Amino acid sequence: MKSKFNLGLLPKVLIAIACGIGVGTIAPMWLARIFATFNAVFSEFLGFVIPLLIVGFVAPAIFEIGSKAGRMLVVTALIAYAMTFASGMMSYFISELTFPSMITPDAYVASQAESVSVAPYFTVEIEPLMNVMTALVLAFVLGLCLSAIDSSALRNVLLDFRKVINLTISKVIIPLLPIYIFGIFMSMTITGEVSSMLKTFAGIIAVIFAMHVALLILQYVIASFFSGLNPFKALWRMMPAYFTALGTQSSAATIPVTLRQTVALGVDKETAGFVIPLCATIHMSGSTLKIVACALALMITHSMPYSTPMFAGFIAMLGITIVAAPGVPGGAIMASLGLLSSMLGFTDADNALMIALYIAMDSFGTACNVTGDGAIAQIVARIFRHSPVRKSV
Repeated sequence: MKSKFNLGLLPKVLIAIACGIGVGTIAPMWLARIFATFNAVFSEFLGFVIPLLIVGFVAPAIFEIGSKAGRMLVVTALIAYAMTFASGMMSYFISELTFPSMITPDAYVASQAESVSVAPYFTVEIEPLMNVMTALVLAFVLGLCLSAIDSSALRNVLLDFRKVINLTISKVIIPLLPIYIFGIFMSMTITGEVSSMLKTFAGIIAVIFAMHVALLILQYVIASFFSGLNPFKALWRMMPAYFTALGTQSSAATIPVTLRQTVALGVDKETAGFVIPLCATIHMSGSTLKIVACALALMITHSMPYSTPMFAGFIAMLGITIVAAPGVPGGAIMASLGLLSSMLGFTDADNALMIALYIAMDSFGTACNVTGDGAIAQIVARIFRHSPVRKSV
């Protein structure tokens, strides 16, 4: 039997970026406008799907979590959210401190003023059924109410709806994403924007990776106050989970390795068996760090106004929106596109750049997420060391 070769999303995106730049240097305008037309329609479709994605994933996640009784659930969820929010704020402050010296927005604005626009032949307007905030509120109302009442019929509808959205993302959006990114980078090459953008983000990616390392060290130092373990030895023991996540790009697929290494830290099997699968869904520190850093870099590049309260609100909502993000590479960035547009004022082109940047570093964010789960498990195990909740999990 011949094995089917699967290239994977990250190589496809990198190839799309390289081809887009290469073709953009020689492409005639008519070809650029064809891809601009595709991108315009695809952007409309994305805008239509995003609110449905939020309802389809956030609502079931809330009632599934809410159906699990116990203080351990509440404590774990609060710690995971606090770490996610803190990682986002850390990313914002470090990025605000370092990025302005690395980015020259004046050069970008000048290149845009002299560039030639690539207009689509036509556009198709697809109005979303609701805006992002309405979708979030609806997801919360449905999720919280269904966790309190016994309505298996409506729960099954939402669970099936989640399958529909997941299928739409995995079978339609993800396969078309490389074409979308190809068109964006081809257009950027024609307009003369790509060279300055690539130079800028090469340094940005290095800073983001350094922040991931610093975040993991900080998380394990905090956990050491609860567990008494040497944070560096504990972090080293979790490296098999880190490198497994680098390869799989999936928190869920890494659960067996994360669970094994967490137990090796000394966390009891009952606590680890509860915390690790839960945190694979709700703990998104690495993903949040990347999204915040890339968003701020783009805003500085485009000379867009920003403030600490603006990003604090964005991070607070992001920590909720990307809960139970689809189990496909880049799921977190897909779930965050609505917030990027509604709260930070991103355009479709900005969102396309965010997708490309995020997916280029997707495995590192996932690895940071799952490795941090081991730190959360240490804290939870210490808090409930003498609690009867541990015996009932």
